Amino acid sequence: MDISRIFTISESNHRIHNPFTEDKYATLGAALRLEPGTRVLDLGSGSGEMLCTWARDHGISGIGIDMSPLFTEQARRRAGELGVADRVEFIHGDAAGYIAEEKVGVAACIGATWIGGGVGGSIDLLARSLCVGGIILIGEPFWLRLPPTEEIAKGCGAQSVSDFLVLPDRVASFGDLGYDVVEMVLADRDGWDRYEAAKWLTMRRWLDANPGDEFAREVRSLLRSEPVRHVTYTREYLGWGVFALLAR
Repeated sequence: MDISRIFTISESNHRIHNPFTEDKYATLGAALRLEPGTRVLDLGSGSGEMLCTWARDHGISGIGIDMSPLFTEQARRRAGELGVADRVEFIHGDAAGYIAEEKVGVAACIGATWIGGGVGGSIDLLARSLCVGGIILIGEPFWLRLPPTEEIAKGCGAQSVSDFLVLPDRVASFGDLGYDVVEMVLADRDGWDRYEAAKWLTMRRWLDANPGDEFAREVRSLLRSEPVRHVTYTREYLGWGVFALLAR
């Protein structure tokens, strides 16, 4: 299956490409006590909702990097809609190895730690763009409870049970890397539903509009399997959160 294309199709109507809702991003922005003028870097910025709403609500500026041309264009449009296009910039490109020319007060990788080869590598990458005393944000899944089998882990989108940690171990792991956890905001089941279930209508509308597309069989297969997979596995076993870190 063409993972890149299915991701673009299924999430083409998403403003947020993870289990957070707009309210969760608002909670996170308030929790970080963002000051006007704070510069934010977002690696894997998707459709730009975090940067755009924080620019509107907190007066931050920033830059987002994402490999999807569709999502990057959506982010630029969102910035225009919210009247913050003069404060946030979105670049279509590979965020792996990206280092900001100007140091930032907040450096984020929300749900895309593959960019740095995992959590530790992503933290190291973000730190290279961070000013002294700046905050790193990592968005990452964790197990609500350990899956009893590898099959269940794979049903949650993992390759193995060892891919993720339970929440206490995830929080402790940041300390092992030399960081204090200074805030966290966790997704809930409703956020997972909004992230996952919104894909199903998008895929169905795409199928209705593109019945002869060579990719239609794969999309139809996914539409058959995803609702049951989500309620059986993701909803029961997988958590997700954003963790704010300060170097010790």
